[in-house]
Amino acid sequence: MRPHSVVSFALGISLCVLGVITMVRGGGLWGMIPFLVGAALGYLGWRGDRTALVLFGHVCVVLGCFLITWGVYLLPYSEPTLPHIFGRPLFWGLFSLMGGICAIYHGFCQCIRIQK
Repeated sequence: MRPHSVVSFALGISLCVLGVITMVRGGGLWGMIPFLVGAALGYLGWRGDRTALVLFGHVCVVLGCFLITWGVYLLPYSEPTLPHIFGRPLFWGLFSLMGGICAIYHGFCQCIRIQK
């Protein structure tokens, strides 16, 4: 059986590997977040289920709102360098929020509803 979306499947597998590497290198439970998101993306890439895509979008929106709030709290302590911009939760919260909105809209797109 072939994956429905090779890009989503490959991104999910790479996020799972990144999460495992983070946990092994001493990141503790922070590595669980990319691992779980990667597992969900891998499942969505393999199955292509509409309900799972909409549920994944809603989880990404909630996670994005949490990260944005945390990032705004840490904003006074940030430096205006690229590692600080891409490494802080505000950037990843905006990324997650927009990705979640995209997943929700794509779940109701005609190309997904026709597949059944």
